[in-house]
Amino acid sequence: MPDFSIRSEALEIMDDLDCSGEVVDQTLRELEFINTWLGGNAVTIEALKKILKNHDRTKPVVIADLGCGGGDMLRLIYRWTIRNKIQVKLIGIDANPNIIHFAQQNIHDIPAIEFVTLDIFSDDFRKMKFDVVIGTLFYHHFSNLQLSEFFHQLHKQCNIGFIINDIHRHPLAYYSIKLLTKLFSKSAMVKYDAPLSVLRAFTKKELHNVLADSTASFSITWRWAFRWQVIAVSR
Repeated sequence: MPDFSIRSEALEIMDDLDCSGEVVDQTLRELEFINTWLGGNAVTIEALKKILKNHDRTKPVVIADLGCGGGDMLRLIYRWTIRNKIQVKLIGIDANPNIIHFAQQNIHDIPAIEFVTLDIFSDDFRKMKFDVVIGTLFYHHFSNLQLSEFFHQLHKQCNIGFIINDIHRHPLAYYSIKLLTKLFSKSAMVKYDAPLSVLRAFTKKELHNVLADSTASFSITWRWAFRWQVIAVSR
């Protein structure tokens, strides 16, 4: 039986920045379906509505999506900003060039979205400035120490704040996703990575601890299905 008391340090297949081909493409397509079906995308959109509630809509907003995958979240955000008459520039960032290539092909008809191959721990990333940064099912790929240092840095890079949408480590979440992917997934990567993602994910206390040094004002809220929604405000 897995140990749910601590975060797993095992690596997911997705952590290999050289992974490519149909297995990656199939995985990205399935992740879009999983996030939509389980309501995970709504967690990020809801947080974005809150963090931009008082934003001056005459000013364009620069939003970056870290670990952007196939770009599906950015497409949803773009549609939401259009409906709400918010000027926006959207940037999808991922360290795997093969994933960025998929995203560029997947989201090729929205000029407001650009995709960049970039390591978030690089000097080039540290020099960038944004209004809002989001990360959906992204931060569980990193250690507590990496995250503590990164959020301290990210707070300085965001004019408005940043949003975290990630997994609550819980036995029910683990066994549910293990069963669902076994029954319905055609991707070996999804079948392996999805349950492991839960084991690498967070308790509320762990999230609080990695955010504590960021100096941002933040809230942590539980959302279905086994998601943590974090809204960190820079001002």
